[in-house]
Amino acid sequence: MDNRYMGELVLDEMAIAAGVARVAALLNDNYHDAVVITVVPGGILFTADLVRKLEFTVAMETISCPHTPGDRSNQSAIMFHPTIDINGRDVIVIDDAIESGGTMKRLVEYLSTTYAPKSLAIATLFVKPGRIDIPFKQFYAYEMESDDLLIGYGLPWENRFRNIPFISKLKR
Repeated sequence: MDNRYMGELVLDEMAIAAGVARVAALLNDNYHDAVVITVVPGGILFTADLVRKLEFTVAMETISCPHTPGDRSNQSAIMFHPTIDINGRDVIVIDDAIESGGTMKRLVEYLSTTYAPKSLAIATLFVKPGRIDIPFKQFYAYEMESDDLLIGYGLPWENRFRNIPFISKLKR
């Protein structure tokens, strides 16, 4: 593994596991049945860890909107081809993080205007302070202190480092 891009450790594996448990507890307190829609590829690791801790019935879908981390004006195509009817259902959009928030805002607005979910919420491991306002319920474990670029646990740099089991600052 090319360690020259790994800077200061932000969340180690234990902190990630604790964060997953915290978000799962919040969701377990709020839902009895839901469709979780994973933002791919970034949300895959968090979703895999999270859904195994959920104590309610879960149906699963994926959605994608390729973007550059920190891009607030992402206009790339949203790819969502549901096999499950989300109309009238509680829907939770899951991603690793809300960084700038631009892509997540587009995704939840798309889902809420194209479909008629009973409710729509977001679940992430963490959020960054510089994110835009997204007017949907959000469940997260950590609020980062800065908007530094991060890598690991689903977060890429140049399409690499998603598989690192911890999160660190990107060192360029």
